This record gives sequence, structure tokens and C-alpha cells, in this order.
Amino acid sequence: MIGRAMAFTVHEFHDLVALLTQHPEWRAEIRRLVLTEELVALPPIVHDLAEAQQRTTQQMAQLTQQMAQLTQQVAQLIQQVAQLTQQVAQLTEAQQRTERQIIQLQDNVGELKGIVLEERYRNRAFAYFSRLVRRTHALTGDELVALLERAVAEGHLSEDGMDEIALADVVVRGQQRESPGEVYLVVEVSWGVGPGNVERAVRRAALLAQTGLETMPVVAGERITDDAAELARAMRVWQVLDGRVTAPNGR
Repeated sequence: MIGRAMAFTVHEFHDLVALLTQHPEWRAEIRRLVLTEELVALPPIVHDLAEAQQRTTQQMAQLTQQMAQLTQQVAQLIQQVAQLTQQVAQLTEAQQRTERQIIQLQDNVGELKGIVLEERYRNRAFAYFSRLVRRTHALTGDELVALLERAVAEGHLSEDGMDEIALADVVVRGQQRESPGEVYLVVEVSWGVGPGNVERAVRRAALLAQTGLETMPVVAGERITDDAAELARAMRVWQVLDGRVTAPNGR
């Protein structure tokens, strides 16, 4: 009986297939009896995996799109940075040109102020230098040239020395207050007197003294730097600042 019960003919198999075709609801029960729980659960798992794969594919597509957008935005940002860099370079160059123009303008203004100041001291020599000498007279260009050429002709002065003295801003002739002798003030004029002005006044006064004339180095202007003032005291140079006269000893 047991052997007969376990036998399963082809005809019976076809009958079973026909019954399952007629009754599809029996298929689940057949699967439950024939398959293991893992195999029974496999179709839902596969379905879930397929859905998850589909969602992953959609997310990857979205990420790809977002990455493309981000890449485009980065490219635009790089272009904007490049344009900004170029604009900054242009602005920097324009700023440098402006600064150079300002410096040039300041130099021109300073030179113009120096020329005006020289003319003021030359035309108003009595007002500015009367405390140093009496009977003040600012030499004209022709008078100074004649004086220097005579000194060169007499062998008291070299051509280079003449050229150097001719560059003096103002040369004033007057009578010394403490003695009856004549003296020449060799004046270097600058809006802001620096050590260079002091040195030029001393050098040019010394050259003019080679002609046998009594000379005094003088610096004149609106203000003087501390180091220039100290140098003027050390080199015995008179200071005339905004109309105020300061002797080499500081009085």
C-alpha cells in the first residue's frame, strides 16, 4: 500500500496539471507544500529588490542630473571668477596709473610751489634777509653769471664750480651787520627743507668763497625736518623759515 501510494504516474501528473489550470488558487498551496519557506519568500524579495533597484536607478539619474547641473554651475563660477580676476587686474592697473599720476601731480605741484617760493624770496629779499645783512640785493641771473665768469677768467673758479653755483636758488648780496664788509648769502629754497638742501647750500657757498668773497650758507622755506635742522646747526647754516630767522647756534 505504501509503495502504491508513493507511485505517481505520468497520467496522474497530467491530471494534476489540468486541475491546477482549472483551479489556479491551488497553486499557492502546492508551492507552500513543495517549496521551502525561503523559496516561497523569494518572489516577494525579488520584487522588492527590483523596486529598490528601480528606485536606485531613478536616484542615480537624479544624482547624475544634479551632478551635471553642479558641473555647469562650477564652470559658470570659474568663468565668473576669471572675469572678476581680470576686472581686479584692470582696477589694480588703473589704480597704479592713478597713483603714478597723483605722484607726478604732487611732484609738479611741489616743483611749482618751490618756483613760486624762490621768486618770493628773490623779490622780497629785504623782508626775509634783512636780519642777516643790511642793504640786501638779490642778484639777477645776469649779475650772477657776470660775477662767476669773471672769477673763472681770473682763475679763481673752475667751469664746474661756476655751473654748480649757478644752480643756487637765490644769491643775495649785502653788508654784514657785525662788520662793514660785504657778504653773499647763498640760499637754497624748498617748501620743506631737507638735509640735501643744507648740503647744497654749504657746498655752493664754499665754492663761491673760492673767488675771495665772504659767503654765508642759508636754507629757506616753510618748514624743516628735524635731521636737516640738526645738520644745519652742525654745518653752521642759517635758517629762514616762514620769515623767522634762526642762527646756526639755534637762536
